[in-house]
Amino acid sequence: MASLLQHLVNNYTEVLQNFKDPIMDTWPLMGSPYPILCILVTYLIFAIKGPKIMEQRPAFQLNTAMIFYNGFQVVLSIWLTFLLLDLNIRLFSFHGCNDVHRLPSSQRKYIRTALSRSVWWYFFAKVTEFLDTVFMVLRKKQYQLTFLHVYHHSVTVLISWCFLNLLPGEQGALIAFLNSAVHIIMYSYYFIAALGSKYKKYIWWKKYMTCIQLLHFGMLCFYLIATLVLDCRMTKALTYFFLIVFFIFIYLFSNFFQKAYKTKMA
Repeated sequence: MASLLQHLVNNYTEVLQNFKDPIMDTWPLMGSPYPILCILVTYLIFAIKGPKIMEQRPAFQLNTAMIFYNGFQVVLSIWLTFLLLDLNIRLFSFHGCNDVHRLPSSQRKYIRTALSRSVWWYFFAKVTEFLDTVFMVLRKKQYQLTFLHVYHHSVTVLISWCFLNLLPGEQGALIAFLNSAVHIIMYSYYFIAALGSKYKKYIWWKKYMTCIQLLHFGMLCFYLIATLVLDCRMTKALTYFFLIVFFIFIYLFSNFFQKAYKTKMA
């Protein structure tokens, strides 16, 4: 047992050396867990109490704010997608499925720095997406404030922070890339919807967004399982953790799709 624990400690230390850039501790919200925990708690309190506070108040008309916000998210998602695409290409060209610690120190340093900084910006994007919930509450769109919505937003932020600080690994690069690409589609839909009713004819594909979400979770599960089957020398603890997270997301999104679309069609 003692030797197993020592092996896990040594492996964990090696993972941090290979993938965590020490400068991350100086970046906003990274040096301590307390700031992000405060943000998460505040978010959850607002999601629970906000609808009750707005119950006797008129809904805010935030059309202009919604247009700018969704437009910003589209641009941010496009930038993140290309940033992470470049990182994934370089990761594959450097070593494919081999062990990162065997690479020359200059390449290891590049991977560590590029991965940490790219995922930090991905984490930043997830924090800004808390505004989705704020707009829902202020506009009294309470039917949109589902368990799936709150769970997805809060868990994604928490996982991103933990990834950067506690258990980094190259798997995060592909996950963040695919998720950012999906968000281009999602926020493009919301941007068009915010433009007004005369653009409604261009957003007939709403239900397919959930299908795209499910497809991208399925692709990520396939990728993670493939790293296990091919015995890629990646952090297996991180792989198993992500698999659990994505299986939960697949269940929740499938349940949402069933209730939102298939039930109505029956």
